[in-house]
Amino acid sequence: MKKYLPALALDVVLVIVFCAIGRRSHDEANALTGLATTAWPFLSGLAVGWLATVALYRDKFDAFLIVPTGIVVWLSTLVVGMLLRVVSGQGTAFSFIIVAGTVLAVFLLGWRAVAKIVTKARATT
Repeated sequence: MKKYLPALALDVVLVIVFCAIGRRSHDEANALTGLATTAWPFLSGLAVGWLATVALYRDKFDAFLIVPTGIVVWLSTLVVGMLLRVVSGQGTAFSFIIVAGTVLAVFLLGWRAVAKIVTKARATT
């Protein structure tokens, strides 16, 4: 499992970057506490996705795969994150859900796609 810590760390960083970009684009104040308030629902969803994927694919788990790991992590980050935002009284406008889903997909699936391309390129040389 230690070999997957860089993948988990990258997912965490990308979720925090997503939240920071969103806060910055809306000129929201209270940098650190505001970022923590925005990020915790999505980081919780990310944790759920990682735990679910590890549990479901225990023997075949690979953090670098787009399917199933990337998809499960992305969807749980989005869905659980939005549900926790509702429960905690944070906004979940439809346009925000669309933007969040798109950006999180690009971030959480995108790096896995790049890693796959790089791995294939290295294998052929």
